[in-house]
Amino acid sequence: MAKIGNIDLGEFPLLLAPMEDVSDPPFRLVCKENGADLMYTEFISSEGLIRHAAKSVQKLDIFEYERPIGIQLFGSDVETMGECSRIATDAKPDLIDINYGCPVKNVACRGAGAALLQDIPKMAEMTASVVKNTHLPVTVKTRLGWNEETKNIEEVAERLQDVGIQALTVHGRTRAQMYKGEADWTLIAKIKENPRIKIPIFGNGDIDSPEKALDYRNRFGVDGIMIGRAAIGYPWIFNEIKHYFKTGEKLAPPSIEQRVDAARKHLEFSMKWKNERQGILEMRRHYSNYFKGLPNFKEYRMRLVLSMDFQEILSILAEVSKVYEGFILEKQEIKVEYAGVD
Repeated sequence: MAKIGNIDLGEFPLLLAPMEDVSDPPFRLVCKENGADLMYTEFISSEGLIRHAAKSVQKLDIFEYERPIGIQLFGSDVETMGECSRIATDAKPDLIDINYGCPVKNVACRGAGAALLQDIPKMAEMTASVVKNTHLPVTVKTRLGWNEETKNIEEVAERLQDVGIQALTVHGRTRAQMYKGEADWTLIAKIKENPRIKIPIFGNGDIDSPEKALDYRNRFGVDGIMIGRAAIGYPWIFNEIKHYFKTGEKLAPPSIEQRVDAARKHLEFSMKWKNERQGILEMRRHYSNYFKGLPNFKEYRMRLVLSMDFQEILSILAEVSKVYEGFILEKQEIKVEYAGVD
C-alpha cells in the first residue's frame, strides 16, 4: 500500500500531474470522476503568492471532491518558499509538493524548477524550509538531472528524504531533454532498489496506455504512476489502466456521448469557478483534445471556439453527439507544445 504520511493511496495509485494552464479545478473534476487517485494544483509561483497576485492566489482553490490533493509550489528563494509553504497550508490541502522539474526557460532560467538540479545543497535547504513551515506531508516532483552528464537523481532522492520529504515523483527525462525522446525509467528503478529509500517513489513520463502502465509497473517496481499529457482530453485513462490491472482486458473507448458529457461538465465547472465569459474562453483550448481524431470535426471546433453563448455551445455539443453517434474513436496521441508538464 502506498502512503504519504497518513494519506492512504491504495495498492498502486495513479496520480494526475500538475500542469500549468491545464490541471485547474474543472479539469481535475473530470479526472477525479474517471479514477485519478491523487491530484495536484497547477504549479504556483512563490513570488506571486507572496505578492498576493490574483492568478497565484486563485490556484490555491481546492474542493472537497478532489481529496486527496496537493498544492505544488515553485520558486528560487529559500525563505520565500518557506513562507509560501505556510500560506499554502492555510488553504487546507492534503500535502505540499515542490516543483524541481519544470524545464521551461521562464522557470528554470530564473533559478526555479529544474534549475535546482544544478545545486543540490540549495535544493535540500529549500526543501527543509518547506518541511519546517508546514505540518502537512511534503513531496517533490523532479527529473533525472540537468543533462545527460549530470544525472544526479539517486543523490537527490537520498538528500531530500533525509530532510523530510514523504514521497518523490521522478520524470524520466533530464531538463535538457525537455519532452523529447523516450523517458528513461531505469534510474527510477535504481532509487526503488536503494535500501536507504523508504518513501514511495512514483514514476512519470510516457505512460499513455494501460499496457504500458502495467509493463512499467512490473519492470521498474515503482509505487505508483503519475500521468500528465496522456490525460489531456482523455481523463478516462485512469480507469482504463485500473481495469486492465484487475482483469487484463481493455475497456471500450469512451463513446461520443461520454466525450460530449465530459466536455460539458468541464465547461460548466469552468464557468462556475471563474465566470461565464472566462470559463467559455478557457474551455476553447480543450475541445480539440476531447474530440481529436473525429473526421470532419474542424467545422464544429470552429463553431465551439467562436461562440460566447453558453446555450449555443450546449447546442453545438448536442449536435456533435447526434452527428457522430455510434462512432468509435480510439485514443489519440495528444501533442502539447507546452502545458507546463514536469
